[in-house]
Amino acid sequence: MLGHDKLASYFKTNFGLIQHHKYSLAELENMIPWERTMYIGLLLQYLKEQETKMREAEMISRNSRR
Repeated sequence: MLGHDKLASYFKTNFGLIQHHKYSLAELENMIPWERTMYIGLLLQYLKEQETKMREAEMISRNSRR
């Protein structure tokens, strides 16, 4: 049985995937647990890469204004 914190995290993750990444609830519920873990891991990696690119672009922009 999932603990309260784990259950809340599960719903929060589902909400984020549905609202921001256009998954459907049916798609998420039909995933095999390891498949869900893989997609979430790949998504986190992608988001970190995008954040790094944005920071690099911001630094370049700051340096070009000087």
